[in-house]
Amino acid sequence: PEVINGRTHKATVVDLSPWVEYEFRVVATNSVGIGEPSRPSALLRTKAAVPVVAPTNISGGGGSRSELVITWEPVSEELQNGEGFGYIVMFRPLGSTTWTKAVVASVESSRYVYRNESITPLSPFEVKVGVYNNEGEGTLSSISVIYSGEDEPQMAPAGASALSVSAAAVEVSWLPIPWNRHTGRVLGYEVRGW
Repeated sequence: PEVINGRTHKATVVDLSPWVEYEFRVVATNSVGIGEPSRPSALLRTKAAVPVVAPTNISGGGGSRSELVITWEPVSEELQNGEGFGYIVMFRPLGSTTWTKAVVASVESSRYVYRNESITPLSPFEVKVGVYNNEGEGTLSSISVIYSGEDEPQMAPAGASALSVSAAAVEVSWLPIPWNRHTGRVLGYEVRGW
């Protein structure tokens, strides 16, 4: 810290974080050295301010049919800058000009799920997440593109055949289901026998 003239009995401490409790001590110095520090002052909280740090790692996807799942890294308590902290989630279909806005009032939240039957599977959305507190709305993240949930496969595998390979084993084969932009990836198959 800056050394203050010996005839000065007060100082302004700058560059503190908003809405954080601090305590202060004073140390006297001279040409011989540094003396013992004073007792700590009482705890003092700085005034609240609009939050300036946006959430990071905006991602999501997955979820069920007709869902848009949005996730983010929560903002740490020391960067919330005041009471009444929460998140603002904004999203729109890719290519649209109108944003949908949702407020997530929980400080611990790191996820928002939008459900709407009109969402087609694997639709791209532009998403940004911001912050607010009792002082006002703060910064928004940069835009991320997130896809809505997939649908279940709409067709059965074709060309199923079975070949006996031993007294206790049968090899079953089939043609894979082609990838479909509207229903998504096939993550696996289930083989049933009777």
